[in-house]
Amino acid sequence: MPEGHTLHRLALDHDRLFAGSTVRVSSPQGRFAPEAERLDGREFLGADAWGKHLWHRYAGGAIVHVHLGLYGAFTGFDLLDGAPPAPVGQVRMRIVGPRGGTDLRGPTACRLVTEDEVDAVLARLGPDPLQPGSDPEEARRRIERSRRPIGALLMDQKVMAGVGNVYRAEVLFRAGIDPHREGRSLGPAEFDGIWADLVALMPIGVERGRMHVVRAEHDLGAPSYAPDRPRTYVYRRTGEPCRVCGAPVRTEVMEARNLYWCPVCQT
Repeated sequence: MPEGHTLHRLALDHDRLFAGSTVRVSSPQGRFAPEAERLDGREFLGADAWGKHLWHRYAGGAIVHVHLGLYGAFTGFDLLDGAPPAPVGQVRMRIVGPRGGTDLRGPTACRLVTEDEVDAVLARLGPDPLQPGSDPEEARRRIERSRRPIGALLMDQKVMAGVGNVYRAEVLFRAGIDPHREGRSLGPAEFDGIWADLVALMPIGVERGRMHVVRAEHDLGAPSYAPDRPRTYVYRRTGEPCRVCGAPVRTEVMEARNLYWCPVCQT
């Protein structure tokens, strides 16, 4: 599932491509057709994100809420002689502006919503490390009262919005924190360190379009867990030697998601 930096980068990309322009909106697949007809020909005002949620805002107060889920993705395209290419596959929503377009396929959610519905979604989400001025205190309170493991709490979007499996694994490794520790066992300095690390790391993902989590002194050219993927400390490196201590990286399932950690470095 895309993590928060992906949605924030999409918001920036869609702003650059469409904001201030009258756009054509369609649903080649048909599942978003009535809504697309209402949006077609309106001005695209802008896009913004919170955690793993993306909003497109149009003139007249129309708002599209997108959650990519496990399989959703936007694919950009250029215009050829002013015309978009023929859609390929199950395109839920197509947006075409004067400088290009994008196709949305396979999202969990793609729907027209009101401002009140946006507020209701935001009310259910924790602070977002990518939002300037986002207050981490509510996340701190939830964690310090919880018996759940910190490895599960960081994945709970009600606790902290935008953190997914990769950032969860990597910031806990960088902090030297065992993901099995109860949230309430973390001290203030440990929470502050996790939050500060996310605030530092996630904007790099927005800027570069990919995560960068390995410190320079440990980034010695060892291969990534998959082609065209960033190098990680523990994520998807089961059984491989830890980049710091050499112990085999371990994995297990925690609350239905794969968890990765070093049993030596994370105590």
